[in-house]
Amino acid sequence: MIALLLALGSSLAYGCADFLGGLGSRKAHVLRTVMIAAPASLAVELLLWPVLGASFDPATLGWGAASGVASAAAFALLYRTLAIGPMNVLSPVTALVSAALPVGVGLLQGEHLTAAGLVGLPLALVAVVLVSAGHGAGSARPSRTALLLAFGAGAAIALQLVFLHQAPSGSGVAPLVTGRAVSSAVTLAAAGLLRRRLGSERPAYGMSAAAGVLDSVANLLFLLAARSGDLTVVAVVTALYPAGTVLLARGVLAERIHRGQLVGLGTAAVAVGLLALT
Repeated sequence: MIALLLALGSSLAYGCADFLGGLGSRKAHVLRTVMIAAPASLAVELLLWPVLGASFDPATLGWGAASGVASAAAFALLYRTLAIGPMNVLSPVTALVSAALPVGVGLLQGEHLTAAGLVGLPLALVAVVLVSAGHGAGSARPSRTALLLAFGAGAAIALQLVFLHQAPSGSGVAPLVTGRAVSSAVTLAAAGLLRRRLGSERPAYGMSAAAGVLDSVANLLFLLAARSGDLTVVAVVTALYPAGTVLLARGVLAERIHRGQLVGLGTAAVAVGLLALT
């Protein structure tokens, strides 16, 4: 139950971070947004170090660095995907891929589900699609490039979560600190190489930094959830993050919540209840 609550918190934080990051990336090159978001995330994790502790053994450094590379790719691909849009079509693709891959890894590692979990898990995957989907035929069709970016973003998010899960359970926030340091370095290096293509537009500094802080909180909650529960369940619940994006888009941008999304929210509630029984 604790793992489930932590995963729900992680999902909400990821959804809020994605909304702010995608919105901020509409005004400037995505790398300019990530250049602010990634260091902001690192600052939060460094502040958590004295509180939660950290053990930097070789395995932790390896898995943390791998998660950092995946995180840098996820930042850039996801924010670029959401900036191209349409958000309500591309979000389900990203979310479903980010849920399905960790589930496969968890099952291959020998995790098992109860009868309630066998029903709740597919329901949660359906909810992931419904809660972030638009109104179907009336929606703008995404380009092939946007779809490929959405798939890549989902895969990068999934790899980041899997790598964090593989880090030793007694390492504290070391995987997060290592990963974020690597992702910040990768981002800054990429920005340096592509500086002539970044344009002169300034990013939304406040939104970009807030997205980074929320992403750091989401990573921490996921790490704690994965250490106290099964990856198969935690990853799927975390993948419900488009719900946060949808609700913020409704409250801030006055975007309409469609009937299918309402059904998805109800389905998510049922699925989470069933998964809690596992």
